[in-house]
Amino acid sequence: MTTCLVNPDFWKGRRVLLTGHTGFKGTWAALWLQKMGADVTGISLTPEGEFSLFNVLENKLALTSKLVDIRDAATLDEVIKGSNPEIVLHMAAQALVRRSYREPVVTYETNVMGTVNLLNSLSALTDLSAALIITSDKVYQNMETGRAFIETDPLGGDDPYSSSKAAAEIATASLAKSLFIESPAQIATGRAGNVIGGGDFSEDRLIPDIWRAARMGEPVTLRYPNATRPWQHVLESISGYFTYLQALAGDTGPNLPKALNFGPANNDGISVGKIAHDVQAAFGIDADWALEDKQQPAEKSFLALDASLARKTLNWQARWTPSTTLERTVDWYKAFSDGQDMHAFTSSQIEEYEASR
Repeated sequence: MTTCLVNPDFWKGRRVLLTGHTGFKGTWAALWLQKMGADVTGISLTPEGEFSLFNVLENKLALTSKLVDIRDAATLDEVIKGSNPEIVLHMAAQALVRRSYREPVVTYETNVMGTVNLLNSLSALTDLSAALIITSDKVYQNMETGRAFIETDPLGGDDPYSSSKAAAEIATASLAKSLFIESPAQIATGRAGNVIGGGDFSEDRLIPDIWRAARMGEPVTLRYPNATRPWQHVLESISGYFTYLQALAGDTGPNLPKALNFGPANNDGISVGKIAHDVQAAFGIDADWALEDKQQPAEKSFLALDASLARKTLNWQARWTPSTTLERTVDWYKAFSDGQDMHAFTSSQIEEYEASR
């Protein structure tokens, strides 16, 4: 296995626009970009909830933070023109499946029209080299065949979140071929698996739910314990995004695929129940998970990504095993609960990932 492909020299001094910078993945990306010396402008909403990774690290994050709703096209355009980015990583989204059932209009407005607003503004820039629009592993039409999805599989989605991300894929591909027809900028989409890692405090996500249950000394309640997902550490997906953007901005950019999967090496996936059992054991909870007894919105039981195209074109592949991923995730929450310096701890995990083989 090769060493980490993320090149700090590429990012040093580079003007980067990072949307969703106050989110879980966005904050990890912002810290990594800071460590590499990038000039980062972040666009996002105020983080929700009692805890957030951004609030934990905010005072030590060196970036220009703009609290802007990407549905607000005029304000978004003003910030983009003012920052004049060379590289764009778009992660701002309504990213929760169950919330999308409750708030379908907001979900489509944010995930589809927010992306359209962004690309429309970016098309007027002259210094833009590459923009990567992050969607989801759920963009595919999932017939539950048991086969890992490849990039050419049909797009779809039976819930508002999944279909909104599939629609964002179609909009991005269309606008790249129309608004950017005379631009040298390369526009692409990245599809990642189920991302876990320290600092995720979102609602309706497995690891945060387990951590909250552990604080109460209780077992977590699961909706679909037999469902399998392509779990990966947050640093795996971000390393894929950074590596992809480096390549898109280079001489080979025009020849690269304009959509790539980033997922774990093992396409078999791990069940929700297995993850819950192992993480609860690591948190010291003796009781196993409990089954939710209320009817829940339907979710697919099998989901896996084939990341072989990313390996072939970028030489990118997942670096951490499932056991390492879970260990590093639990380590983070334990350090947070113990009151450690989380900027230093989070930075150390990035450094460990960079050094991994």
